[in-house]
Amino acid sequence: MNHFHHLFSRWVPRAWYLLALGLSATLGLASGNAVAAKGPGGGKLPYSYFFAGNPGSVADTAPRIADDPLKRPSFLLMGGGPDVDEGFRLMIRKAGATAATGGRFLVIRATGTDAYNDYIYESDGAVWPSYVGGKDLHLTSVETLIIPNRTAAAHPDVLNIIQRADMLFIAGGDQADYINYWKGTNVDLAIKSLMARNVPVGGTSAGLMVLGHVDFSALNGAVKSSQALGDPYNRYMTLDPDPLSLSGGFIVPAALEHAVFDAHVDTRDRLGRLMTFVGRMIQKAGGGGGCSGGILPSGAMGARGIGLGVATALWIEVDAQGRHLGRRVTNDASNSTYPPDPEPTPSAVYFVRPQGDPSTCAAKKPLTMPRLEVYRLADSTVSFDLSSWFTNYSDQYSSGAATFYADIQAGTIDWAAKPFAY
Repeated sequence: MNHFHHLFSRWVPRAWYLLALGLSATLGLASGNAVAAKGPGGGKLPYSYFFAGNPGSVADTAPRIADDPLKRPSFLLMGGGPDVDEGFRLMIRKAGATAATGGRFLVIRATGTDAYNDYIYESDGAVWPSYVGGKDLHLTSVETLIIPNRTAAAHPDVLNIIQRADMLFIAGGDQADYINYWKGTNVDLAIKSLMARNVPVGGTSAGLMVLGHVDFSALNGAVKSSQALGDPYNRYMTLDPDPLSLSGGFIVPAALEHAVFDAHVDTRDRLGRLMTFVGRMIQKAGGGGGCSGGILPSGAMGARGIGLGVATALWIEVDAQGRHLGRRVTNDASNSTYPPDPEPTPSAVYFVRPQGDPSTCAAKKPLTMPRLEVYRLADSTVSFDLSSWFTNYSDQYSSGAATFYADIQAGTIDWAAKPFAY
């Protein structure tokens, strides 16, 4: 399989995944190994399962690295586009795989191919420009499980395969599929059981989007920043759960509480829609501000958003003091231009927190929300404390110049200092 096909089958949107699958069928191409497509009774299995390496080389009765009592929660949030090699290595190292224990790395998705398997497992070859080298980090296998509907999500094999995982990564695609097909099923239960064991969990693009307290569900398709800012309740602004709830949506890791995520923030100009997602989370207040259906306050530890640029990841670990510390990981320190910035925009993570309630947040009316704080993390040597969030600046940040403020006035973002423009 050529490099173009492999690369696109990892991270492009759903339409391209389907095209890639069609090309694979037409050309007879495949990578890795696949289990039989039929069950014991001869019926076709509703899921697809592929692997690189040998997932059976370590028995399920062997000591499990996921049962290490000293392990604490960890998450890899990836912004889409080219994958961040080092992010996967961090997941593998954090899982604690050794030559004695081995380790299973599982990728789940609703559509697409098994192209992640060789990329994560191998350390060299002609297909990828870079490899993660998982087998050199003691991985026993990298496995891909394609779960394309609720029937597949209810299959006992799917539950068993996920529960065996020592690391879990949710691929890109269409987050509406993940919410429609997986939420409230064995897949949902299995992911939460992994998190309860502090198994490292990650996601990219659509896989990132379902890791928040509130998720942009895309049930009616994508939404542009201009559409979101112009009408926070337009038909494309679908959020999960619906209605919003303090208990959260699909997966809701405790370390990511009160947050909503967005991917491809730089190349697709999505900071405005991320701000609007956050605004929608703010509850009605006594002064008349807030958004109908909101559940959280603004400021302090209230509603917040995290946006990631392409080829950029945020690695989050919970330390011994219980702090959720995040740092940027990237393949390329200046991979894109955020128009109309004249210079390349640093590969960055954007932390958004509103300091005040929206004053206008209604259907068919442009959003007005004052004083949003945006911190652009474009330095891989700086840790961001998600537990305290925008406090203790002198301790957390290498440069105060990375913090910007904006007011949204009638659907237009007005920056006090203009690192971005719309």
